[in-house]
Amino acid sequence: MKKIIVLVLVLCGFYSCKEVSSNEEYEKINWKARITTINPTDSLESGKSYLSVYSQIYSYTQHKTYNLTAMISIRNTSEKDSIYLSNIKYYDTHGVLLKTYFENPVYVLPMETLDIVINEIDIAGGTGGNFIFDWQIPKDCSEPIFEGIMTSTSGQQGLSFLTEGKRID
Repeated sequence: MKKIIVLVLVLCGFYSCKEVSSNEEYEKINWKARITTINPTDSLESGKSYLSVYSQIYSYTQHKTYNLTAMISIRNTSEKDSIYLSNIKYYDTHGVLLKTYFENPVYVLPMETLDIVINEIDIAGGTGGNFIFDWQIPKDCSEPIFEGIMTSTSGQQGLSFLTEGKRID
């Protein structure tokens, strides 16, 4: 009888676990709710930043890879001004565009941080994925900061590292 009860509990445990498939995507940010209009008469300065991200890294040899979760952090460092993102594009290792996040400009409030999460099971970006951010800021406003935080845990081992965005225009 005890064996049957244990077996039922184990089976219930297996069926209660739900793994997100690689085709499912959880969108943490509602980009449509952030759409804004930028007035052409506003004196905004434009910039473009590049951020490297890693969905995978090599382990032991170039033939063995290790999957990572990537969190892309978009930070408005101004205490008083909103900033604007006109485009965010995600590319894979080979430069193939994987995703454009929105079509119209969006705002980021003062001191606000937005996060984009690339799930560990989503390995489309590969070992050399990257993001391009097009942004606008008011005159005399500090530039936004773009960071990539890659993490993974397996058993009792953990791995994490950070990449920093670089202004390219």
